[in-house]
Amino acid sequence: MRNVLTIEGGERVTRSFVPTLKQSGFCVDVALSGRAGVTRLMARQYDAVILERTLPDLDGLAVVTTLRGIGMDTPVLMLSATADVEQRIEGLRAGVDDYLCLPFSPEEMLLRMEVLLRRRPDRLNPKTVLRIDELELDLIKRKMAHQESAENLQPTEFRLLEFMMRHAGQVLTRTMILEAVWGIHFDPSTNLVDVHVGRLRKKVAALGARPVIQTIRGAGYRFG
Repeated sequence: MRNVLTIEGGERVTRSFVPTLKQSGFCVDVALSGRAGVTRLMARQYDAVILERTLPDLDGLAVVTTLRGIGMDTPVLMLSATADVEQRIEGLRAGVDDYLCLPFSPEEMLLRMEVLLRRRPDRLNPKTVLRIDELELDLIKRKMAHQESAENLQPTEFRLLEFMMRHAGQVLTRTMILEAVWGIHFDPSTNLVDVHVGRLRKKVAALGARPVIQTIRGAGYRFG
């Protein structure tokens, strides 16, 4: 199953091509704003992104720049209502992999996606184990391990650790963690993140691994 995220300003665009993609074996998620799209991409690994240039909160180009700025190389197919050459050049320089002008046929969309994924065959075989130093997270068994010891994780603990390991070295704010792990926006003043980070730290320590979750005062947390 190939996972695709489409980021657009309304569901009108996806209605035209999502059925065709699903019939061809794609699993399609939809985000209706740029910020929602970035949050989803940080929480889950996708094989490709279909991105509308015009969004209600951010320009599509800003989304691409954000993704490339944090080292995310997921292929991006940008949808645009204009065939302006300068705009396309600007997008390609920012990290867009391909452009598709509106209107288009679902069959052309499918072909473009197939071409993008042929260029990136490694994404069809994603990692099943994340490793940072000697700490491992098995994405299939949902277990955390260090050397010969292993620890089962509760669903929320697993999502939290996966999110942090996928973004090791980055400062993650509590709001970012809440949106990525819990899926909705909470009041940033809640201690929900701190409680679960505390539990996760205890489980890491119980395995004999070095402390890997750092508190960044006034900002959030950093893994690594």
